[in-house]
Amino acid sequence: MLAVKGMRFPIEVILVCIRWYAAYPLSCRHLEEMMEERGVTADHSTVGR
Repeated sequence: MLAVKGMRFPIEVILVCIRWYAAYPLSCRHLEEMMEERGVTADHSTVGR
């Protein structure tokens, strides 16, 4: 179970990034671009963490 207290983004956004990263050969920079297209601004280093 993920501890969500103190996280900057909603758990749904975090889980989508994890799913995409695990399911497809994407880099953190690709995920950053995909999330920006959906209105979520996150740096690629944040996605990596």
